[in-house]
Amino acid sequence: MAPRAKATAPKPKATAATTKKPGASTATKKTKAAAAPAKKTATNGASKKRKASDDDDDDLANKDVPEVKKAKRSAKSATPAVKDDDHDDEKNKEDAEPEAKNKKKKQPATAAASKRAKSATPAPAPAPVKRTKSATPAPRDPRPQVAIGRKINDAPTQVLDIYVFGEGTSGELGLGSKRVNGKKPIDVKRPRLNDNLKNVVQLSCGGMHVVALTSDNQILTWGVNDQGALGRDTSWDGGLRDMDKPDGSDSEDDDDDTGINPRESTPTAVSDVHFAANTRFVQVVASDSASFALTEDGRVYGWGTFRSSDGILGFTDKIRVQYTPLILPTLKGITSLTAGANHILALDAKGNVSAWGCGQQNQLARRIIERNKLSSLTPQGVGLPRGKIAKVACGSYHSFAVDKSGTVWGWGLNNFGEVGIGSNAGEDDAVILRPAKITALDGHAIQDIDGGGHHSLACNDKGELLTWGRVDGYQVGIDKAMLTKDNAIFDDRNDPRILVVPTVVPDVSNVTRVAAGTDNSFAVTGDGKVYSWGFSSNYQTGQGVMDDIEKPTIVDNTAIRGKKIVLAGAGGQFSVVMGIHEDETNGTNET
Repeated sequence: MAPRAKATAPKPKATAATTKKPGASTATKKTKAAAAPAKKTATNGASKKRKASDDDDDDLANKDVPEVKKAKRSAKSATPAVKDDDHDDEKNKEDAEPEAKNKKKKQPATAAASKRAKSATPAPAPAPVKRTKSATPAPRDPRPQVAIGRKINDAPTQVLDIYVFGEGTSGELGLGSKRVNGKKPIDVKRPRLNDNLKNVVQLSCGGMHVVALTSDNQILTWGVNDQGALGRDTSWDGGLRDMDKPDGSDSEDDDDDTGINPRESTPTAVSDVHFAANTRFVQVVASDSASFALTEDGRVYGWGTFRSSDGILGFTDKIRVQYTPLILPTLKGITSLTAGANHILALDAKGNVSAWGCGQQNQLARRIIERNKLSSLTPQGVGLPRGKIAKVACGSYHSFAVDKSGTVWGWGLNNFGEVGIGSNAGEDDAVILRPAKITALDGHAIQDIDGGGHHSLACNDKGELLTWGRVDGYQVGIDKAMLTKDNAIFDDRNDPRILVVPTVVPDVSNVTRVAAGTDNSFAVTGDGKVYSWGFSSNYQTGQGVMDDIEKPTIVDNTAIRGKKIVLAGAGGQFSVVMGIHEDETNGTNET
């Protein structure tokens, strides 16, 4: 399951210092809205068209875009005065002459000759000073000086073909900035094979960027880089478009009319100079504005920043935005990572869980005091049974943990019952303060679980698909006729708002993996098929131009027909599905 970041909810402002930025995109990061979906918004989950009943659900504020920090003016250096050496020499001569004039006593001739002879004899030259050669210092290795520890994690080895679809106007699809075979790299309505991605073995979607791991140990990134999420310099002087050109022109002679930054939209490796020598990676994850990478020996590198409802919160308590990979020194022995919109969970080899990032919606399961809010940026343990956790997962603002006995725990934002606990669902700012057992999932032997903006889904050992949470955008994929007063909350107009009880979705079987976007979802089956449903105004379900896909529907076009799909991932307004790599493809790219 590829974790991804999702919808926005309110979050706090930071004042920590910012590291020097080597160069970032000039694009403006689009933030994600937690309210009811609205057509083509730049949120981590695209929002749907509004109707009157949606007004009750506007309980989460949009994120503020931070003000661009102006570069400090460089100080003028003082020019030292030039010393007048010629003037000093003349002065010395004048000072020496009076002494000669005052000598009135006349010397005898022999004495004078003797004196002249004496003065003609040159003084012996001083012995040369023996100089010792100083050793030239060896060039300093810029890599982190970290010893590689014992291997505790294995990297995936199965090479995957990556199929992308969605809006992609910020380069999230990784198709570059130019047309290929006459097709633009944006507004891809159905799965298209991304030929820029070779040897990928694992991938994670953030809100508007993606990070991938390859079989040759490279970390590739693409998408929006406004706050360092790509971990590399993507400065670009382009972006100017011909204003006389008709809007939306599809002329075949214009290869690059998208205005997309090619350095952001083309998958590119993060420089290994930022990693300790001989580091091997096993997993990557992406949140809204940050990326993280896990190593074979259980260490974690990260870059980017976390955001709150007031804008940038910070990357650490001392670094506001981290533009290149940085090792997180307190994290050791980690075996798995997962990302929400602005928080991270890490599972260690002993079965314990740590969390850090923004904790405004209690997704870290610890109380954050406003005056000490930067403490949330330091990884700390979560109050779960020690040594018993086997799996972790995140929604945008809520979290899950599955223990070794199969019990599922949840905490965080619960406005729409997304945690799976109905006690306070539907209330403003409803949260689950501490990890709590999700009793409705008892006995289901959960195999995979994921969270979206305000909904969640899971599959069990029988291959059944279960969903719960917000329903007004068809996020749960269940016919509204199945929703009753026993399992759902209705609004004043008697329209269903929240499915509070995790419920088996009919007519879908053999599910092995699940993935949730902000308001859309995916279920992958054991025989290589993939279902999608939910809000699709930006083509993020891969089902063409329909705005809403009401129930799970198989994704099918010539690009993936006959392929064995094994994973899916969802970002804000785009998605990916991943299939077993074949040397020869049997489909063609489609839009």
